[in-house]
Amino acid sequence: MKLVIISGRSGSGKSTALNLLEDEGYYCIDNLPVVLIPPTVKHLQSSDAQEHNKVAICIDARNASQDLSNLVGLVQDKPDNLDIDILFLDADSEKLIIRFSETRRRHPLSNKQTALTEAIINERKLLEPIADIATLTIDTSSMSLHELRTMIKSRLVEKDSTGISILFQSFGFKQGVPVDADMVYDIRILPNPHWDPSLRALTGKDQPVIDFLDQQDEVNEMYKDIKDYLVKWLPLFEHNNRSYITVSIGCTGGQHRSVYMAERLGKYFQANYNNVQIRHRELDRLTP
Repeated sequence: MKLVIISGRSGSGKSTALNLLEDEGYYCIDNLPVVLIPPTVKHLQSSDAQEHNKVAICIDARNASQDLSNLVGLVQDKPDNLDIDILFLDADSEKLIIRFSETRRRHPLSNKQTALTEAIINERKLLEPIADIATLTIDTSSMSLHELRTMIKSRLVEKDSTGISILFQSFGFKQGVPVDADMVYDIRILPNPHWDPSLRALTGKDQPVIDFLDQQDEVNEMYKDIKDYLVKWLPLFEHNNRSYITVSIGCTGGQHRSVYMAERLGKYFQANYNNVQIRHRELDRLTP
């Protein structure tokens, strides 16, 4: 059986993820107490319920903190015939506040004594045990619902089960480091096309910017160093049962250098791995 456990802070997109998996043929259960996961899975694996070979269970911070901590043991002691992915969704606290304000929903941990901001911070602390063991973490701060569905489908649903899934993600340090990054490379020391007026309005996907950066020795050395590191160590991550890796490449604004480097690295590894995606966080924010 394939089991996907979905968790994350309220407002980060858990319902969207669960609905997407339901559309993809998963048997979905929302807000199941953690203590009921083992008997539920055992029942669904029984001979009377063999049609449920793909199951998604959503859990949140309303579980007892001890039960959330015990989830680690449940995952470690899983039977051999159970394949588990833990999807953890998160977003910037400021973004979550805006989402709750726009929808006028009440946060599940807020009450007369606990304000929204405090509830959002407390929820992240309560969910740390799950965040720590997540196989795939997605930062939804800059994603639309459509983009989130596409991301989950490409990385989780359509993933080739025989290989590691790699995401190369460009970003701008001005907007903060992505919370879902497994590796972060800072390339702000490289020559910046922004200072060339003819390149300023372009991006790292445009040929004039590519030509400019291709001609810089430091850029090619940085590319080689990052590529060689990943070539050497990705097989060991895969050997140690890591199913997902997010490699984040950052420059100042996330428009030129990081986009160029993520594209160049992504295309190299797409020729060597089955499950490789490329995403540009700041460019995606500008796309209608």
